[in-house]
Amino acid sequence: MTETSTALVSYTVESGIATIKLDRPTASNALNRAMKDQLLRALSAAGTDDSVRAVALVAAGKNFCVGQDLAEHVEALRADPAHAMDTVREHYNPLVRALHDIAVPVVAGITGACVGAGLGLVLAADIRIAGTRAKFGTAFTGIGLASDSALSASLTGLVGKSRATALFLLGDTFDAETAHAWGLVHRVVADEEVADQTAALAARLAAGPTAAFAAVKALIAANARADLDAVLAREAVAQQRLGASVDHIAAVEAFLAKQRPVFIGH
Repeated sequence: MTETSTALVSYTVESGIATIKLDRPTASNALNRAMKDQLLRALSAAGTDDSVRAVALVAAGKNFCVGQDLAEHVEALRADPAHAMDTVREHYNPLVRALHDIAVPVVAGITGACVGAGLGLVLAADIRIAGTRAKFGTAFTGIGLASDSALSASLTGLVGKSRATALFLLGDTFDAETAHAWGLVHRVVADEEVADQTAALAARLAAGPTAAFAAVKALIAANARADLDAVLAREAVAQQRLGASVDHIAAVEAFLAKQRPVFIGH
């Protein structure tokens, strides 16, 4: 068994299965810079290790991932709002690209909150298993942003333009059964079974024809209606502009102060 443990992401390889675990449970696995760097290293390791035949993406604690760490983000906004959203190009785009580039199957196991960039990460996986108490949401417009992590393409591709537009504009959350009905998750299981079910499905795939699986993934990606890199680039431009807006900066400050944001439209 190969094992690499870091403060915020753990990476293990056993019997051909790479398990990548988000491990910042006290912060609901909110993504700060260090965690994003560690996650990218883990994904890169899984994608370049010939012994890896499947990947399990899971998280410690009650919540899978609540997206960007806003406490860290507000510090970036206060220091330099024009560059606070550089993280989209520097971190989120590479993370999504790395997930898409892994040739072997990637299974995500989701419990609790999975919103914002967290949702973008799991939608970049191939198969998703959700716990009964999982909650999903886009979250971006609630703090005056649009979307990143390829959500504008991945979510729309799964649920359709009309529903995706409503989910982005209204920011409503939806539960695991709804996610299953809409085709976002493959299976819903008891929360305490998510890790085992994810590992079992990854093991089943690891025992399969991985060359054929890689071809299937490549064909699906090549035939997708929107080019992933173009989607990521357009999202980054929008987030860069909105990240320096009065609305976004005020909304993040309000969120951290547990106050309701007031939007003025610029």
